[in-house]
Amino acid sequence: MSPHAPPLRGSLPPKGADPAWGGPAPDRRSVRVKCLLAGVLCLAAVGATAQNVPVPPFASKPDLARLDYDLKPRQIAPGTWVIEGEVADFTRANGCNIINTGFIDTGAGVVVVNTGPSRLYGEQQRRAIERITKAPVLRVVELNLHPDYFFGNQAWADRPTQALAGSVAGMQAEGGAYADNLYRLCGDWMRGTESTPAREAIDPKTLPQVLQIGGHRLELRRLEGHTADDLVLIDHTTGVLFAGGVVFTERVPTTPHAHFARWVSSLDTLAQWQAAGQFRTVVPSHGPVHTGGAGIAQTRDWLQWLTGLMSSSAERGLDLGEVLRLPVPERFARWAAQPAELHRSLTQWYPRYEQRALAGTPAAR
Repeated sequence: MSPHAPPLRGSLPPKGADPAWGGPAPDRRSVRVKCLLAGVLCLAAVGATAQNVPVPPFASKPDLARLDYDLKPRQIAPGTWVIEGEVADFTRANGCNIINTGFIDTGAGVVVVNTGPSRLYGEQQRRAIERITKAPVLRVVELNLHPDYFFGNQAWADRPTQALAGSVAGMQAEGGAYADNLYRLCGDWMRGTESTPAREAIDPKTLPQVLQIGGHRLELRRLEGHTADDLVLIDHTTGVLFAGGVVFTERVPTTPHAHFARWVSSLDTLAQWQAAGQFRTVVPSHGPVHTGGAGIAQTRDWLQWLTGLMSSSAERGLDLGEVLRLPVPERFARWAAQPAELHRSLTQWYPRYEQRALAGTPAAR
């Protein structure tokens, strides 16, 4: 079970609207002809094939007996460190540590990005930062509402913890359910953890916001699509982007709060920023740190394939069980959290595509 899968909400979309995708429904006659003639092969061709990104071995060696995450900060740019999670799904073996957290020592204080999946993680993250720098932590920024972004907040009770206002509201509304799921998935790693949402809400009307802190010019910007409020941080001094959940690399994206059209639009925006030289290095919350646009392209490729699969399958009258058994294109088959994360997405979203198809003209069989 996904640790952050909310109950399905809302009613059926208006006739002709594409649920989740957010835009107009695709031309039914075109979809029918192409997919009925080509079958599953047409689905494999959706989206441009993205470049692979090497996945390094997981640097940490979590020790369940000692509840030691063995966090190992890695410097990726001047003053900038990432603590990499395993490119995998949640398991007790990895301590449910699958998120990349980070910190920037600006010369005038430290900015922390995300606090991990548990109180223990937050405490060990704090000690790991203190081994690198004695500079004071000025603020802790959380990039969205999902639990591994903020469940370490108990360790940062004496520092400002900040997230977009919509993310704070989501943390408050869903934190209890997140905790229940993570305790089941992660066991003893969650000892003493309570959902502790960010205490300071960032008003999206104040963004984009440029912060000159020490020798670093940091910019906070709001995107959307992975969730309703996706915060990203660009360090213009080093060219590092903390992309949050907008970008997944070599891992199947999670979609419990997705709006697919807005997500793709945000990816297009990131690609424009990257082409304009606003950043070079991408730190996704899940997947390897990399240079360039490969992670952006991978995420877009997956979202376009997934929505195409659901739309065309609904038009063909396939039920959920049949869709779950369809083959995955080879370029996605090796990704982490496959097929579990795909199955979660299909289970959540495919019924809405079926309902839309049933509300329209029946597809030819």
